[in-house]
Amino acid sequence: MMLSALLLLGLSEQAGTPAPAELVPTAVPSPLAEVSVVAPEPRFVAPTRRDRIGRIWAPVEINGQGPFRLVLDTGATHSALTAKITEALGIRAPFPGTARLQGATGTVMVPMVPVRTLEIGELLMEPGRLPVIPDALGGAEGVLGTDGLAGKRIHIDFRGDRITIMRSRNEKAPSGFMVIPVKIMRGRLLVVDAYLGGVRTKAIIDTGGQSTLGNVALREALAKHRARGVATPDTVIGATLDAQTGDRVSTPSIAMGDVIVRNAAMTFADFSIFQHWKMTEEPVMLIGMDVLGLLDTLIIDYRRRELQVRLHRS
Repeated sequence: MMLSALLLLGLSEQAGTPAPAELVPTAVPSPLAEVSVVAPEPRFVAPTRRDRIGRIWAPVEINGQGPFRLVLDTGATHSALTAKITEALGIRAPFPGTARLQGATGTVMVPMVPVRTLEIGELLMEPGRLPVIPDALGGAEGVLGTDGLAGKRIHIDFRGDRITIMRSRNEKAPSGFMVIPVKIMRGRLLVVDAYLGGVRTKAIIDTGGQSTLGNVALREALAKHRARGVATPDTVIGATLDAQTGDRVSTPSIAMGDVIVRNAAMTFADFSIFQHWKMTEEPVMLIGMDVLGLLDTLIIDYRRRELQVRLHRS
């Protein structure tokens, strides 16, 4: 069963993970120097492994306290906190105001809490109020969404266990990196033009989601090109705690620019989030950490509108 909790698209837990995908370049980068690991256990970023899916934790100061570990979620339009962190900040219930939380499988009203400042690196936000979400984040204390990331450059070093957020200075990709152009849709979503088994599809980059998801239109388009694969039932539980059943299926290779993902798998269903975004008529997939966590380094440059990626050396 796959468990996922999404804030407009995001946080997920999975058990019974299929064989991991494999990222393959269409061109081999030049040799690069080895990057040392700075901690025996991941503090900020955890790469994907056979026995677990990777995670990106951002060390964030809130109201001058912390740092707290928030999951970096490029699919979430707003940052959010768990009840545990609100207690640590001295914010007590009853909380003033509510907001509608859109998850993968439904919507629900959640409380809002007042927050003066949220800071990491060169990102300083004065959000006013943030939603309080269920504590289903695998040990993290909240979500760092895309509000405030416009014009920023996020450098995620999986092997070095580091994350930095700074203003983009329009830097080109370093030597040995590949570039994947992205479009900014619906204000903040990072969307890549991709191909799955010859089917052109939109691929939304979702660092908060542990598993890759596909809509029904994508599965039907794939069925026209190849026989349906063997499906394993998955139950997806969103941040709203609504449950929805989907089919986990091995898929053809995913091509994103010069990067090819082999041995891919994704869960297909008519998820509520696709309906919310009005993305049900054309093929769409959400690229989660089961794929992104295979990288050596991931740079997200919102100003340049591109991903700059470095793969593991053989």
